[in-house]
Amino acid sequence: MVHGLLVFLKKLRTFCTYLATKLFSFSKSAQQSMKYSLQFICQNNPLFAQAIYFTSISFAGYAALKVLKPREKPNTLNDLDLLFTSVSASTVSSMATVEMEDFSSTQLWLLTILMLVGGEVFTSMLGLYFTQAKFDTKGSADRRSYSAYVDIESSNSTKSGPNSTQGTKVTVPLSELHLQEKDQVEPKAIESLGYALLVYLLVTNFGSSLVIYLYLILVPDAQGVLNRKGIGFVIFSVFTAISSVGNCGFTPVNENMVIFQKNTILLLLIIPQILAGNTLLAPCLRLVVWSLKKITGKEEYYFILEHPEAIRCKHLMSSKECIYLILTVVTFIITQAILFCSLEWSSEALQEMNSYQKIVGAFFMSTNARHAGESIVDLSSLPSVILVLYTIMMYLPGYTSFLPKDDEHHSKAEMKGKRKRLLENWIFSQLSYLAIFVMLICITEREAMTTDPLNFNVFSILFEVVSAYGNVGFSVSYSCKRLLNHDVHCKDASYGFVGKWSDKGKVILIIVMVFGRLKTFNMKGGRAWKLR
Repeated sequence: MVHGLLVFLKKLRTFCTYLATKLFSFSKSAQQSMKYSLQFICQNNPLFAQAIYFTSISFAGYAALKVLKPREKPNTLNDLDLLFTSVSASTVSSMATVEMEDFSSTQLWLLTILMLVGGEVFTSMLGLYFTQAKFDTKGSADRRSYSAYVDIESSNSTKSGPNSTQGTKVTVPLSELHLQEKDQVEPKAIESLGYALLVYLLVTNFGSSLVIYLYLILVPDAQGVLNRKGIGFVIFSVFTAISSVGNCGFTPVNENMVIFQKNTILLLLIIPQILAGNTLLAPCLRLVVWSLKKITGKEEYYFILEHPEAIRCKHLMSSKECIYLILTVVTFIITQAILFCSLEWSSEALQEMNSYQKIVGAFFMSTNARHAGESIVDLSSLPSVILVLYTIMMYLPGYTSFLPKDDEHHSKAEMKGKRKRLLENWIFSQLSYLAIFVMLICITEREAMTTDPLNFNVFSILFEVVSAYGNVGFSVSYSCKRLLNHDVHCKDASYGFVGKWSDKGKVILIIVMVFGRLKTFNMKGGRAWKLR
């Protein structure tokens, strides 16, 4: 009896061991399958991969915000507001449904992490990781990798004679090769670019946090603001820096940057952080790669600088593209700042600021209009023309640049039309002209837009301009019932909305109608502008 039980236990142990071995082998195989499946999805469907990524971190952030306790009012933050805030932070959108001061310090740290992992630099690093994994999943025989130096057959190998060099191989640097296929990329080059992005991420975020923290320590006025609100210097510095570099636009205070509109040094410190995180990321990254090339002397960095298009990373541009991008960004900022100062110089929102503070504030607003979203004034108090301009700036992608067409590949016969192509480079797109006309009319009708906002609103003007440009004739008309202050002398008329405009506005619309009639000659306008 006992002997039979021992035999049974021995067989049971052998079976359990066998089963555990199989389960472990299956688990390991399943892990490998999941890994390769994830890599396949990320490499072949990046849109789906990014959707999954942002959805995952958003719901994870929501769950963490739900567990963490708010600052003082535990019942003010409902589930929808927490999810909205998590999504807004992870997508660096800075849309808010609750006041930021309702969040506790722990929740603010969590939002900081969400803004960091949702920023452009961090997500680009993840993209490079999966690009590098593409090489790791292939066998050595099928891997399309190239060393820093390759051997090519000499052009004289087919010649005969005593001085021929048959079979001779010449070592040529990879950076000097003319790449015929975009897949001919050294995996080490991708790894080096990932390292450059990591350096860029650490330097920009840590450096920005440090300079803001030093400013708070040295300026008692800024310290007083945070002390009154009970916000620590460290959390404010790190939160604001990561938000600015990531172009999110969140700040730990309810008033955003309105409360610091007179702290010009702080605004000047944040402006380069915003530019480095979005519109000027490509030139700054190229500078980092160049610096690492000088420091390390690695051939991979030289290859990245010489063949940025081979890596297929949108943040890598040639030196020429970087120059045009910088010029475009600077032009946009200066144009916005001039318009802001010309229309808002004596406004109520800026009445407590001196001339220097107004100029710095104008440049700060102009920089944020592209994508960041931080503000020193209440946007609802701004003139409509500025709001239209800001709408356009927000519509444009971060790497929008004026890049004239390259004529290097044109034949001599085509070079005869060089003057014509040069003129085409300066022709704007139809959307650009519409935006310009709408802004001009908003300037001429700004008084009526203030006294009669229900009739003279931006959409009504936009509708009228588009109708005139399309030679359609539709009009939203004018209604005396929409007057805020009833006027007994006002009478509705059968003519369109433009009949109530000023003379200057009517002249501009005449130009719009003529321009619209000739629009067939401008169907290909704006080709010099690259939207990336």
